[in-house]
Amino acid sequence: MRTPWMEMTVRDFQAALASSSPTPGGGTAAAIALGQASALTIMVCDLTIGKEKWKEGWQISEKSLMKAVKIMSRSGELADEDSDAFDSVMESFRLSKDTDEEKEIRRNAIRAATLTATEKPFETAQLALELLELLPELASKGNANAVSDVGVAGLLASAACKGALFNVDINLGSLPEEMATEIRGQIPEILEKSRSLSREIMDCVRDRI
Repeated sequence: MRTPWMEMTVRDFQAALASSSPTPGGGTAAAIALGQASALTIMVCDLTIGKEKWKEGWQISEKSLMKAVKIMSRSGELADEDSDAFDSVMESFRLSKDTDEEKEIRRNAIRAATLTATEKPFETAQLALELLELLPELASKGNANAVSDVGVAGLLASAACKGALFNVDINLGSLPEEMATEIRGQIPEILEKSRSLSREIMDCVRDRI
């Protein structure tokens, strides 16, 4: 049984990512990036809360802290679930297709597995957007000595969001149009919001550096 990605050393995970194996791939990497963005957010919150000099940032820090802790935990799970979902897609392609019945079973299995492999990175993108929505205010009001860390968190969350959506798009291309209609409809808005928030975060960070 494979060791969960989050339990590996950074070196071992990067070696796995660099290997010719299809997993871990971009979807897992996006989830890991989101976890790093969340961890940096937590750090900045901890450096702000309780510091009288940065009292204006306590409220956003407390709000961000609660959400970032949940996102960091879930992102680690998504890193594994994304890889597992793609492994299931590959397994479904290896099913027998000698008879018409077997072909139908195989087709349905491929579609079901591909749908799951679409839903996992989509959740990563949604969570990344939730984190991005907190960061402009944290950059403006949090501990100014850690504002560059908010900037890095923003870059990582933005990469996680956009990277996850690449994986959503490539999987949607293998599904019939009538499948995953809600996901298809939400992608443009998530992408546009992530771009806008990313620019806003960078502007807020630069203003305080």
